[in-house]
Amino acid sequence: MPFNDLLAANAAYAATIGHRQLERQARAGVCILTCMDCRIDPLPMVGLEFGDAKVLRTPGGHLGPQSLVGCVLAVHLLGVNRIMVVSHTKCAASGTEARLREAISASSGVAAIDMVFGADSDRLGHLTADVAALRAHELVGDFAEIAGFDYDVDTGRLTQLC
Repeated sequence: MPFNDLLAANAAYAATIGHRQLERQARAGVCILTCMDCRIDPLPMVGLEFGDAKVLRTPGGHLGPQSLVGCVLAVHLLGVNRIMVVSHTKCAASGTEARLREAISASSGVAAIDMVFGADSDRLGHLTADVAALRAHELVGDFAEIAGFDYDVDTGRLTQLC
């Protein structure tokens, strides 16, 4: 079975955590919107631990309809008063839609012409726009501090940009 190793690891994990009584509230009041890239480990990256923050992950770490919903819920129901939007270097979503479609089509053997992958030729500009959109949103901006950061996957350094 292709998931047996993961289920075995989960059983070992579950045996070690005991009966945690965590609240649904983010203890540190933080929500991190970042990319799905496996080189980003959002909580330790900023000195947080399990239960401290809400983490939303999207391709490219971009604000979209579902991540916006996540931010609204986090701010109003889950104890969040700070939102970090984090882009990163060497993102697979960088470039153009044509490049991503070509790469997906080559990998799959299926013409990926009907999909929009959210390619980003200006990731730092996109980061700035996402932060501005959150700050301007009537259900988010007046209720949380919002900032944009860039993460360097080679050095592990995080830089606040906006």
